[in-house]
Amino acid sequence: MNRILIIEDERPLAEAVEFSLEKEGYEVDIALDGDAGWRMYEGGGYDLILLDLMLPGIDGMEICRRIRKESATPVIMLTAKDSDVDTILGLEMGADDYVTKPFNMRELIARVRAVLRRVRPEEPEKPGGRLQLGDLVIDKERHEVVVGGEVVDMPLMEYRLLELFMRNPGKALAREYLLNKAWEGDFYGQTKTLDVHIRRLREKIEKDPANPQRIITVRGVGYRFEAGGQV
Repeated sequence: MNRILIIEDERPLAEAVEFSLEKEGYEVDIALDGDAGWRMYEGGGYDLILLDLMLPGIDGMEICRRIRKESATPVIMLTAKDSDVDTILGLEMGADDYVTKPFNMRELIARVRAVLRRVRPEEPEKPGGRLQLGDLVIDKERHEVVVGGEVVDMPLMEYRLLELFMRNPGKALAREYLLNKAWEGDFYGQTKTLDVHIRRLREKIEKDPANPQRIITVRGVGYRFEAGGQV
């Protein structure tokens, strides 16, 4: 049974989400402020965090940053703000998805299922195999990315995007294709989410992320991966 931690200071909303998730078979805990939420997270054992952006005590951005510093536990941001800045900040901190209040409970549950399915697929691909282009390597058995001989931390969505690029060197890949493949048809957000993940990926595999030589923007289409680019 998947365990979910809701960190949300609006008690009625937190309890409504808890009720809906428990009906779906999830085990759910609630924290009503950031300090309590962080202590509960540190207790361990959660498969997903539903995290409000604006919290008393430690705010949601800081909690997300701390989580990402030490684990790949999926995080879905719950926020009353709907600006590009807030969305990008949440994704930059490492959130896997975001939902803007007020939200439809069915949509939230669908996103929870989608994130958990991506992290723990029902029929996982058998490990093994290796992709290498120059000094960039994906070791599928170890689920590791090596750049210039150094292992680089790579969250799930960045790893999937990189694998898609390395399997299709030199091809212009449409944004819709990347979203569909990397998110396995379960993408519900805005397409700028892809741009944020690409930016984070460039920071890890490009010598100069501001002037990328590997992941090239193809205007009006999407992105192209150049195998000959250097770190």
